[in-house]
Amino acid sequence: MIKKAPADYQIHELIQDRWSPRAFSARAITAGDLTILFEAARWAPSSNNEQPWLFIYATQETPEEYATILRCLRESNQLWARTAPVLIITAAKTTFDQTGKPNRHAWYDVGQAVSYLTIQAMSLGIYCHQMAGFFPAQAQESLNIPIVYEPVTAIALGYPDEPTLLSEELRIRETAPRFRHKQTQFVFYGKFSR
Repeated sequence: MIKKAPADYQIHELIQDRWSPRAFSARAITAGDLTILFEAARWAPSSNNEQPWLFIYATQETPEEYATILRCLRESNQLWARTAPVLIITAAKTTFDQTGKPNRHAWYDVGQAVSYLTIQAMSLGIYCHQMAGFFPAQAQESLNIPIVYEPVTAIALGYPDEPTLLSEELRIRETAPRFRHKQTQFVFYGKFSR
């Protein structure tokens, strides 16, 4: 299924084609492609080049590890994410390595790394569905994430499949038109104004 963004201006095709499916094919993502995706994330910019991101992933080829990550998701996300061939939990290191002081930009930097991974994935025909609907404390404990990291998001990764595989409620959401606020609602010159 293709869901091009109805952009008002010409943007890169990879950005226009990117969306977050819930229906995933059983087709596995190769180890080589996963390495490429994490390499793309590696080259994202970060404050002071701290690279505060952490990615913990599992594939369906290792059911025990996969199930551990799946259990970290909220039940509403488990319903559809269980078909994705790869699940990921991201985390942000909350302190700077050199000073130990709080890194208030760490979550932003993790977001950039995920964005790089997402665009690289699109170039390979792989889609990401990023989720806030997961249990950070459970992820921290069950995935042995060090206390200096905070879990940020969960990601389902795979090749899209037909929305007919989904429940009626999710199928409606899957096929709904894409929407974004107009630039006039969030871009201002000089200072904020309404």
